[in-house]
Formats: sequence, structure tokens, C-alpha cells
Amino acid sequence: MYEAVTSGIKVAVTPHFLEDQSSPGEDHYVWAYSVRIVNESERVVRLRNRHWCITDANGVSQEVRGPGVVGEQPVLAPGESFEYTSGTPLATPSGIMVGSYEMEASDGALFDVAVPAFSLDSPHQPIQLN
Repeated sequence: MYEAVTSGIKVAVTPHFLEDQSSPGEDHYVWAYSVRIVNESERVVRLRNRHWCITDANGVSQEVRGPGVVGEQPVLAPGESFEYTSGTPLATPSGIMVGSYEMEASDGALFDVAVPAFSLDSPHQPIQLN
């Protein structure tokens, strides 16, 4: 599990390789990632937007931006949490993701919350000894 805390908002991510949805012979590798967002602050917040940077093992990056997560813009009161699972495909057997969520406090103030960088690893990635 990978974790980061920004302005009292904790984001924890756990990635999982999906062998049954991947086709290594066709350079198609798929991961699911589960995210838990916990409001450890003393204010009500709403997740407005997401931003992801997904980089494969060849250094090819793509950015993803959009409203909310999995079609929702959850509101979290102090102590509340929200969990969701999403996924991403890559053309290589490993990669990395990092991102942020734009949050809105109850007073209308916008702030960014870091999503920790997390590794996308599959059993098809050759092991390199250094």
C-alpha cells in the first residue's frame, strides 16, 4: 500500500495486476488500483477533479484529467472515507502512476491533495539485479 497525507486528507492506494485481463503476447497489461480517501481534517471537503500521470516502462507518459472519480464527486465530513477501484492498461509489463485530487472545502477554497506515486508491476517484468 502507498500512502500520502495532504492538508489532512489521507490517500492510500493498493495496485493489483489483472492477469485474466492482460495479454502479454499482445503487449497488453492491465492493473486495478483501489483507493481509500480519508478526511482527517476538521472541515467538510468535496473531491472535484482528478489528475493522473501514467508512465510505462519505456518512459511513455499519458495524462488523465476529469471530474471526480468513477463518476462521483464524493463529499467527506471529518472522519469519513470514500473507497473506489479503477484500472489502467499499459503496453509494457510495468509502469508507475502518480496524481492529485482537486478538493473543495466547505468555504469554497480549492486545494490539491497528492496521490502517492505507486508502482505497476507484473510477473511478466524481467527481474534486473543491480
